[in-house]
Amino acid sequence: MSVATELLALLERAAERVGPLRIRTLHLPPARAADSLAGEFCALELEGGAIGLSYVLLDGTLTRLLAAPDRGGLDGADAWAVARWYAHGSVVERTLGFAAINALSRSLFDRAGFVPDASADSIGLLQPQPDDHIGMIGFFGRLIPRIVGTGARLTIAELRADLSGERDGYRVSLDPADLATCNKVLSTSTLLLNETLDRMLAACSAARSFAMVGPGAGCLPDPLFARGVTMLGGTWVDEREGFCRALAAGESWERHAHKFALRRDHYPGFEALLARLEAT
Repeated sequence: MSVATELLALLERAAERVGPLRIRTLHLPPARAADSLAGEFCALELEGGAIGLSYVLLDGTLTRLLAAPDRGGLDGADAWAVARWYAHGSVVERTLGFAAINALSRSLFDRAGFVPDASADSIGLLQPQPDDHIGMIGFFGRLIPRIVGTGARLTIAELRADLSGERDGYRVSLDPADLATCNKVLSTSTLLLNETLDRMLAACSAARSFAMVGPGAGCLPDPLFARGVTMLGGTWVDEREGFCRALAAGESWERHAHKFALRRDHYPGFEALLARLEAT
């Protein structure tokens, strides 16, 4: 089964206990903010207030959504039905489906009273050491100096040919096979949208730590942990209204949210969350 299929199967079980959930609206950043972090994600808001984020810069997704009448007509739509687009839809539909999955996951966490630990580390709790070979999937430019500065070896897997080559203290490669000797990996959560997760995990089979981070890393982690991901680091919205206003204005949302670090060995598991739902 794919990650999408497994996530939907878990959420459908939750739906049997939670009942109908509707989408309040879709929040989009302005096109002018697309070159900044504040313009890379949409926010799908449920009527109960739960918010799910999804990356919108794949294949012109943001442009298409901004041009769509009534933001795709999602207001009042069945959130469970939209979530199914993640498994069987176009790039735009997958983006919205994944945002719905993240929003439904947050709703489940809230109803079960589960809050992941806040993150005190932007590099996925990897704690690079001089004898480590760190793999990076996606170009996290701001984090590179921190990793290189520890003396660790760094190999970055990228899709952009213009970034490839040997750099000062690290290497950028277009071949995922170059991650084969990495013992720790930091990955973008965009793998969950571009359908490359299983391929990249296979390329990192020697890694004992695989941290997936990014604002879009907000789904139920069970299928990811089962595949070898050891930490999921996403964005936890604390103040809904301020967050949505900032996103729509193309401004930083940091004052209205915090980063979390959900570790595989600290997660109670879907069955435990479901049991908490039944007890309420």
